[in-house]
Amino acid sequence: MGKLDGKVAFISGAARGQGRSHALRLAQEGANIIAFDLIDQVGTIDYPMSTQEDLDETVRQIEALDRRIVAKKADVRDFSQVKAAYDAGVAELGPVDIVLANAGIAQLGSKEPDPLPTYKDVIDINLNGVFNTVHAVAPDMIERGQGGAIVLTSSTQGLTGRGADGSVAATGYAAAKHGVVGLMHSFANSLSPHNIRVNTVHPTGVRTPMVMNEVIGHYIQENPEAAKMTANLMPVDLIEPVDISNAILFLVSDDGGYITGVTLPVDAGFLVR
Repeated sequence: MGKLDGKVAFISGAARGQGRSHALRLAQEGANIIAFDLIDQVGTIDYPMSTQEDLDETVRQIEALDRRIVAKKADVRDFSQVKAAYDAGVAELGPVDIVLANAGIAQLGSKEPDPLPTYKDVIDINLNGVFNTVHAVAPDMIERGQGGAIVLTSSTQGLTGRGADGSVAATGYAAAKHGVVGLMHSFANSLSPHNIRVNTVHPTGVRTPMVMNEVIGHYIQENPEAAKMTANLMPVDLIEPVDISNAILFLVSDDGGYITGVTLPVDAGFLVR
């Protein structure tokens, strides 16, 4: 018996990184998965983003666990695409019990003469995309009357601006991740009377393609002080995606049955400094 037997989870940004890890961890506990991802390049982002092959690998790993998955290409910035992915998944797997608004981008600086497009993309994906993901599901959760659990992925930068380099992209990232906390508080207030719990997780640096790439590596080499400013209190530079997945599993399972409206850091002491 798994902790999530019979549940269906709707997960954004599930082609790789944290999103894939969350999908796998929930599937290991019995959940079926509706997964979606952009699987395309955002023009203002320098590092390679997820591909169809990445999403296919998520499908392969979920099916290897003998769980069901519906995986779709959808841009989290476009509500109609998010809703179409959700509707397609529900048609095959049934009503959604769990929502993980995980999709996000990070760009340390911008090479464009006008950095404002970078800021807009960061806000649109990291903040507006979270709203779109929840808004696609919440009305049906309310109508169904069976409750549910929603976790929004913020960041340590959603609770502090420490370590930001002053670039428009980094400022937008911190603003978006702070905004996710505001969305969480608002959704928690409006949805908790329907027995739908809403929380945020706040990871420190996680070993994913968004962090482990040549662009970020080059930036750290050129800006060693930034690396010092973002150091964890515990002696670990990066944590693993499954460390966040385990925290999310706690929040969406009966183990966290009366937890709503909380900001849960998984940060190796980053916020203590």
